[in-house]
Amino acid sequence: MGDFLNPPGTLICDEEEIVEQEVVTGIAYAKDEAQISLRRVADRPGVSAAIFGPLAEAHINVDMIVQNISEDGSKTDMTFTVPSTDVDKALKVLGEAKAQIGFDVIQNESGLVKVSVIGIGMRSHAGVAASAFRALAEKGINIKAITTSEIKISILIDGAYA
Repeated sequence: MGDFLNPPGTLICDEEEIVEQEVVTGIAYAKDEAQISLRRVADRPGVSAAIFGPLAEAHINVDMIVQNISEDGSKTDMTFTVPSTDVDKALKVLGEAKAQIGFDVIQNESGLVKVSVIGIGMRSHAGVAASAFRALAEKGINIKAITTSEIKISILIDGAYA
């Protein structure tokens, strides 16, 4: 028979009372990334499918994706990463799909590294991204691209700085 003052059951309390969360739990990196940019793509429904569909069919793994819309909203720049080993294949696939995509220029750069800062505590702690950017700035490292989620910040930099 259970104690009347402390009956068995579920204790409901705030998560932080149970676990002291680390803000950042890990830093990972992926070497040999390449960045591909399609410049001045018509900003219309289906353009992302026209870009990433053929890449998927060619079994090219796309990772970071950053889109920048022009000021008037008519054009967009689409930048994304692929493994450096797939860059030539990706450029060929995109070249073959140019009519469907409708980009002006395609640019690429290989030998990059993606550094990811990961931690569930970042959801509730401001300043993690600022700290990461400050650390890179202090070392004179330029950031090529940034993507974020609730629990991860990924930063693309030159491979020499990995």
